[in-house]
Amino acid sequence: MSDQPDPWTDFARELGARMLRARAEKRMSQEQVAHAAGLATFTYRKLEKGESNPGTAANPRLRTLVALADVLGVPLSDLIPNPPRGLPPVR
Repeated sequence: MSDQPDPWTDFARELGARMLRARAEKRMSQEQVAHAAGLATFTYRKLEKGESNPGTAANPRLRTLVALADVLGVPLSDLIPNPPRGLPPVR
């Protein structure tokens, strides 16, 4: 295992930060967004933190991201950060 930090962790945190900003602009609670997107509030909170399990970067499904963008009223491209450079694809 490498001692290098996982660049996907920063990606997931930025995704969460973008979700938080969009939610704040809509003046919605985490519970409201989660419910409207068909997610458990716990799941949404974890996504905003950028993790799925402690120490594991969030990796939401495309369907989840599309639903969140719709609920938050932003284009999907506004939620998703640029991927880390020079990485092999996620398998």
